[in-house]
Amino acid sequence: QVQLVESGGGLVQAGGSLRLSCVASGSTSGFNVMGWYRQAPGKQRELVAHITSRGSTTYADSVKGRFTISRDNSKNTVYLQMNSLKPEDTANYYCRLQRYGYDYWGQGTQVTVSS
Repeated sequence: QVQLVESGGGLVQAGGSLRLSCVASGSTSGFNVMGWYRQAPGKQRELVAHITSRGSTTYADSVKGRFTISRDNSKNTVYLQMNSLKPEDTANYYCRLQRYGYDYWGQGTQVTVSS
């Protein structure tokens, strides 16, 4: 019903920036929540940020002031602008869509921040 494809991950030095993109295809109309989660080696998956179709945003304390989530409904895309990256931001980043009680996940994109 819904497919999510992430892109934009890569290797960057500490202090640098990356922008992740997640394109959704399928039934995405109406109210929904799209977000970014990350999972580092040996750690549980955690919320990074999410944004509702009404524009409400939520950020993890660890990324507040550094990351910005946004969406472009005309392109069915959600973005995560990551600035001032730190080595502890290194993780696989996953896109998530919640809509009408359904939950969809992308395959993830790797972000590696070197010191």
